[in-house]
Amino acid sequence: MQIMINNLSVRLGMRTVVDDVRIDVPDGALLAVIGPNGSGKTTLLRAIYGAVRPVAGSISIGGQDLASVPARRAARLRAVVPQFQHADVGLSAHTVVGTGRHSHVGWWTHEQEADRDAVQTALRQTGAEELAPRAFSTLSGGERQRILLARALAQQAATLLLDEPTNHLDPRAQLDLLALVASLPMTRIAVLHDLDQALAHADLAAVLHQGRLVACGPPAEVLTNDLTTAVFGVRSAVIMHPLTQRPHLVTAPVVRTDMGPPDPT
Repeated sequence: MQIMINNLSVRLGMRTVVDDVRIDVPDGALLAVIGPNGSGKTTLLRAIYGAVRPVAGSISIGGQDLASVPARRAARLRAVVPQFQHADVGLSAHTVVGTGRHSHVGWWTHEQEADRDAVQTALRQTGAEELAPRAFSTLSGGERQRILLARALAQQAATLLLDEPTNHLDPRAQLDLLALVASLPMTRIAVLHDLDQALAHADLAAVLHQGRLVACGPPAEVLTNDLTTAVFGVRSAVIMHPLTQRPHLVTAPVVRTDMGPPDPT
């Protein structure tokens, strides 16, 4: 389903963290939201899944304004893979995945066959079937991320939101997780820190700086040296990766004589 973010603003305390952002994510696309620390990336994602309330603007999924959709219906529209999850929950990995069925009628009273099928399918999709009987607290960071992704997929929502899904993962786990996310046949928004990951996997990249959207479009067009210098303070170049034979974004520090960051606009 299409996700439309229209002139969205979010304030936390006295500070405007997301400022008049407008993004259109087509049906089936993967949007990478990138930007420096404190640029409003996670706050934007939290607004989409309802953890913070915008002060202006709107968010719609499939033409449905989330502000007017009941909570259970909203849960069928977007699933979330959060950045953090306490590892000390006293549940098995299978049960954690099963909680993704909370928005489906009947799940709270007793598990239905459709719930069992959805959980097994999600575990299989994420390659996490062997993790199902283990205690969630015993899993590694990469294994927990697979279980949290499986929980989101078990929800069978129309769209998927991911907040820094590769955070704290080793290189192989990052590659595996992003390849899986990129292969999913649904609309996805992922907050990413790694510019090369955005270039490699996303259909679109939205760049935030100080809460404002400064660029949005195909990553190869958006991630220019001028933009990475202005927003991230690094020089960049796109080269052919010697192992994968795909475009690969590399960065290097910017040598400056002044102390202030350049204006991205």
